[in-house]
Amino acid sequence: MSLWQVPTATSIPASFLETVRRYTPDSDGYRAAQILWQRGIRDGEALKGYLDPDLYVPKSPFDFGQEMNLAVSRLHEARQRGEKVTIWGDFDADGVTATSVLWEGLGQFLTQHQGLNYYIPDRIIESHGLNRRGIDKLAREGTKLIVTCDTGSNNLEEIHHANSAGIDIIVTDHHTLPDDRPPVISILNPRYFIETHPLYNLSGVAVAYKLIEAMYLSFPDIPGQHLENLLDLVVIGLIADLVKLSGDCRYLAQRGIKKLGNSSHPGVRILLGLCQKTGDRPTDISFGIGPRINAVSRIHGDASFCVELLTSQDEKRCQELAMNAELANTRRKEIQQIIVKQVKKKLERLDLSTTNVIILEDPQWSPGILGLVAGQIAQEYYRPTILLSTSEDDRSDLKLAKGSARSVAEIDLYGLVASQAHLLHRFGGHPLAAGLSLPVDNLPLFCEGINQQLRQQGVDLTNFFPKIEADLIVTVADLSASLFKELKLIEPCGMGNPAPKLLIEKCWFTGVENSNIRDRKGLKVSYIKTNFKIGDGSTKKGFPGTWWGHYQDEISTSAQYDAVVELDYNPYHDRYEVRIIALKLHAHEDSFYTDVVSNDYLLDWRNQELGLANLMKPDIELLQTCPLQWTEIKNQYYGAREKAKKLALAYNCGLETHRETWVQLVGIAKYLSRTAQKISKTKLQAKLGLTAYSLQVGLNTLETCGIKTYYQEEEVAFKLEELATPNQENYRQFLETIAEEQFQKQYFSSVPLPIIQKILKGS
Repeated sequence: MSLWQVPTATSIPASFLETVRRYTPDSDGYRAAQILWQRGIRDGEALKGYLDPDLYVPKSPFDFGQEMNLAVSRLHEARQRGEKVTIWGDFDADGVTATSVLWEGLGQFLTQHQGLNYYIPDRIIESHGLNRRGIDKLAREGTKLIVTCDTGSNNLEEIHHANSAGIDIIVTDHHTLPDDRPPVISILNPRYFIETHPLYNLSGVAVAYKLIEAMYLSFPDIPGQHLENLLDLVVIGLIADLVKLSGDCRYLAQRGIKKLGNSSHPGVRILLGLCQKTGDRPTDISFGIGPRINAVSRIHGDASFCVELLTSQDEKRCQELAMNAELANTRRKEIQQIIVKQVKKKLERLDLSTTNVIILEDPQWSPGILGLVAGQIAQEYYRPTILLSTSEDDRSDLKLAKGSARSVAEIDLYGLVASQAHLLHRFGGHPLAAGLSLPVDNLPLFCEGINQQLRQQGVDLTNFFPKIEADLIVTVADLSASLFKELKLIEPCGMGNPAPKLLIEKCWFTGVENSNIRDRKGLKVSYIKTNFKIGDGSTKKGFPGTWWGHYQDEISTSAQYDAVVELDYNPYHDRYEVRIIALKLHAHEDSFYTDVVSNDYLLDWRNQELGLANLMKPDIELLQTCPLQWTEIKNQYYGAREKAKKLALAYNCGLETHRETWVQLVGIAKYLSRTAQKISKTKLQAKLGLTAYSLQVGLNTLETCGIKTYYQEEEVAFKLEELATPNQENYRQFLETIAEEQFQKQYFSSVPLPIIQKILKGS
């Protein structure tokens, strides 16, 4: 359930609107001005710097004060003495780009691979931050100075260990600060600034860039490369790390986007090509380059080659490394989808009405993917979510639960996790995301303690629902190239400056069809999307769009909806299209947020023999197919209401065993092959009690046992070549899919009517 909010009409000063219009020659600029005004950008001079980076005055790197002076001095000393310096990076996109910026930037002052090296911990083996084993390795190799990036602020024990090994440390980071300044040469962390300072929201890569900028300003005669050549790397880390894009963060992102499409780094250009992006928009990073860099450590653990990918000038080598990142991202999508399904199965067995924080563990889960899944679950269920994978720790006798946490709303997740520090092995992060590990034996106490901590703060998320805020109300006729260009003025978008969300009321959908995406080899990936055309009364022409992660069954072509969308440009199809953010059936004209659900409109005839009189009543619409999702009941219910009818839940879930369904499918296929007949997919689904998805899994399995499938639009035909035993993996997937669907049928067959009414009322 979610609460939708729409903007109220606002009077915008003529001078403000005139300033915006100078940057929107293809439109009147009113919509962009309205969004900017709503987001608090109201000062005329600040507006100019916000819209045009040429008019913004960035802060000096020496705003970091004595800490920056100490860092520059120590690096200069290392250069003069010929000391070995090692960059200690991190494995996510912010950490990898920060390492790359320091590698190229410090490489103007120190000889790469001799006086300068880099070290990125293995995500799976070492996790985030400094660690003793890595420090000992660097000490043996002669490192005298470590420069961290995107990490290090809270590694107090490891810093002491490095110092005892004769290694100095400069920390560049943006994560939560320790209570006391660590014993380092310098710590460059924007969290020391007040929150209103233009540098406060810098990400790891942006802090690294500021250090290099200070080196360039201090020793201008040494570098042989322009500082601005690093900005394409800076913007990748900035956007991928989801920091608030205000102050210098926005300025660096604007400058970086201009560099990205014409990057001097072959690896960046090749990555853009692989994800079919042009590099002129922040979404080219958030949905393109960023996930590919992040996927490498999620799948392989070691992300070191990503630095070479981003900085090498060898096109052939970059092509090879980029393809490795591409394949890792494809695999990441598959694993993520699998874990999401498994998490949701576990959640079905929990009472979420009494749970403020979702905490789940499974030894089979891949730790590198858990942050993504936790973020997805947190948003969908509107609870802080902690997902853990259990394993033996190589460096101790402990059995540890390791994983990731993601937050919602204004809840400080880092503070919550830190409140249970006495139960933890390691942890780190910031208010919206954290990584942690703890002994498995401590898990029950941790679960109880963290929920109790949230209750003590007076927070109860069990009766709290997320808000979906639309920026503008538009019609389908408004969707155009000129509107896209006008809204592009708001970019770069990210944390604190989200992409404009458009509300389209009383809309409908045609050409609804879901499909799996395909990898670079043309193979299907278990990651679904639904394509469609959206229409309303403003135009006869539909507008194309996509709903990622959803099936066509979730959209009824006979119902009217309210949709919140983002307007996007698809370079692959060379067209503008919308991307669904939220969707709900259109309710009363006078009740946008709620609807009345009562026995007057919803009848419970489940698992009953229906007489002819009930079947023929003109004021009643029957739902006779057992649903698998709430969306199916919602679509039928509001569709009936639009026709001034009641909805009767009239399904009877007579369940076959899994293997009986397989035997029936094989029998039907053999009969149709023998008689050379076709059958529609819809009829075959109804006959077997399957969804479109489970039927497709079944048809794929038939292919592995000698029964070829031929498609002609919505019909299917079969040809029996030589019957064999089906592929066991396909067969297992088919049985598991049916089992999951039958579990859902059992649920919808027995869930009490008041619960259904409550769900419909909240939809």
